[in-house]
Amino acid sequence: MRNGLYFLAAALGLLGMAAYLLSPVVTTRAEPVTAAASTPEAAVASEAVTAPAPPSPPPCVPGSIEERAAQTLVVGLPNTVTGAEPLAQELAQLGVGGVLVKRANVKDAEQVRGLIGSLRAASRLPLLVTTDEEPGRVSTFRDILGRTSSARTLGATETPDAIQALARQVGQGLSSLDVDVDLGTVADLDAGDANGIIGDRSYSSDPTVATAAASAFSQGLLESGVLPTVKHFPGHGRSAVDSHVRFSAVDASLEELQVTDLAPFAEQIDAGVPIVMLAHVGYSALDPSLPASLDPRAYQLLRDMGFQGVAMTDSLGMGAVNLTYPYPVAAVNAIAAGADALLVTDGTQARVMRDALVAAVADGRLPESRLDEAAARMLVLKGVDPAVLTCTTPAAPAMLAATHALRD
Repeated sequence: MRNGLYFLAAALGLLGMAAYLLSPVVTTRAEPVTAAASTPEAAVASEAVTAPAPPSPPPCVPGSIEERAAQTLVVGLPNTVTGAEPLAQELAQLGVGGVLVKRANVKDAEQVRGLIGSLRAASRLPLLVTTDEEPGRVSTFRDILGRTSSARTLGATETPDAIQALARQVGQGLSSLDVDVDLGTVADLDAGDANGIIGDRSYSSDPTVATAAASAFSQGLLESGVLPTVKHFPGHGRSAVDSHVRFSAVDASLEELQVTDLAPFAEQIDAGVPIVMLAHVGYSALDPSLPASLDPRAYQLLRDMGFQGVAMTDSLGMGAVNLTYPYPVAAVNAIAAGADALLVTDGTQARVMRDALVAAVADGRLPESRLDEAAARMLVLKGVDPAVLTCTTPAAPAMLAATHALRD
């Protein structure tokens, strides 16, 4: 890998997971004692052999289905600027896994820290605080952190080292606001209209340039202690249709995607990126009738590429999904397909989405083991032992240990 810290992160991540994946259980067996055991030395040896094994750990007792379902939700806070408002209190009571801070939630730095602090204090489990802070026009905190050039401009004019340094600065600003995750690494390829749905949010239409630039942005965030999210898998740049408005499908073979659109994702998956966001675009190489965010084939492709982290949907309120699949239906379909985190900007939908997941487990439409896997990955992402809610222990993305160490 290009950056040395990725090697360190990978090693630390593997060691960290080994600590709780390989909990030792001592099993000793007493051997028959012969007459020769009457010597002091033999007596000592006999005592060592027959010493009782330490007690086995208690069996895992999972949390309620409601708690596990809520952990998969990452929701926005419409018109919320303090933790005292009813929606903020409801989301904390529901136990959502994370929140999305948008521009409507931002007045100034002190207010943002107060909002996030209140949400964290009211949550029983650690809360994943996310935001959208890309280079250029998609920026939640531009009035606090300042403006930056677009990704397209950066990809054309700056070295990967310079992009990494910029991302490190952005990440330090986000960390100072108590934000955990930046949904800000755009790995899509696009050379179209700068104001298109991807447009100048893309570093380049050249896979080599986009791979180097997007990887550098993720690395800079990582070095600041902020978790990067790579989006929009398996690539949104080929679609000229705004998925906020309606669904579209892309006609391209898997072989073609592997050398173009998938290349920037493959590089970061190899580096151990912790979160990948799936697009609301269909692909003829997968299931052209479904957005990737609801398509089991898309999640299988992501896992086949070696991804071990949290697979997150794009916001389920976008037209490409919501015009066909209401929030509760989309929630169940996405988790069943392989999603671990359900992103939705409208937090007023959190309760009905949670309840839909609970009902789907109860009537057999959603395997409980799939919900457990999703909730466990969310907990691992937050540095929490998944045994607090689930009896599933997934592998950890390689860069998590180093990032958590920086935040601590």
